[in-house]
Amino acid sequence: MRYLISVIHDQAGLATPDEHAAIDAFNDRLRTEGHWVFAGGLASPDTATVIDNRGGEALITDGHFLESKEYLTGFWIIEAPDLDVALKLAAEGSRACDRRIEVRPFQ
Repeated sequence: MRYLISVIHDQAGLATPDEHAAIDAFNDRLRTEGHWVFAGGLASPDTATVIDNRGGEALITDGHFLESKEYLTGFWIIEAPDLDVALKLAAEGSRACDRRIEVRPFQ
């Protein structure tokens, strides 16, 4: 089963060199153990653009869609046999990037 591991943070700063090294090591482990699908870091929320085309014309707005103190700063998509394994990997990812993590299964 595939899971989305979202990285949540309250600051726009990038990861420290030590965090980058820990994240790289974690990513290598995910690849080696066959859990890796895809991952990426995201730019600051103020670089986002929201598009709402539910009406007759697309409304395009600069900035993120939600005013919040925390936001999505990156993610992993992993393959894991069950939620227990996904949660264990997410806990290790949280330690590596020193950020809070949310785990969700894909439907």
